[in-house]
Amino acid sequence: MTSTSIELGRPASGDVIDLIIDDHRLFEHLLRQLRDSTQDRDAVRRAFAHVLVAHGEAEEELVYPVLRRKSGDIGEHEVEHGHEEHAEGNQALLKVLELKGTDTQAFTDAVEELSNLIAHHIAEEELTILSPAREDVSPRVRRELGETWAKRRNQLIDEGCGEVDNVRRLVAAAEEQGLLDD
Repeated sequence: MTSTSIELGRPASGDVIDLIIDDHRLFEHLLRQLRDSTQDRDAVRRAFAHVLVAHGEAEEELVYPVLRRKSGDIGEHEVEHGHEEHAEGNQALLKVLELKGTDTQAFTDAVEELSNLIAHHIAEEELTILSPAREDVSPRVRRELGETWAKRRNQLIDEGCGEVDNVRRLVAAAEEQGLLDD
């Protein structure tokens, strides 16, 4: 079980698109805190790791497959690109997590890289996956998906999915799958 004093939210139900967008706003908030030297950056990076990994894993397991089946505008390319961007985000997250201190130029640079990747992914996902899904997928399916996604997201957070060893495992698996081009 992960313990953090930073509120990550515990959604239980809702339209999956709204829930995902709520997490995107949470990512932006936490990234602003990571850039702020007056914050407890170590606590923020650990909290961010848990919510980012849980969000992406639950999306890939549960949301992308359904949206791809239900929306004519979401194809294999969009889903594959989403997987690649999650892998890149996890790789950048790992760099932030592995740094010893939070008051170094290396930390600032790693947070900037992570922030840029996450901002790009959020904009692209909201435009190419979530917006078409809002049009093409029925409210009932989006609500059902919201409940299963939220349950899985919260479960992953409870299991400590953002711990550095798990993030290392995810990055290694992504490299094996060819999702990361270095």
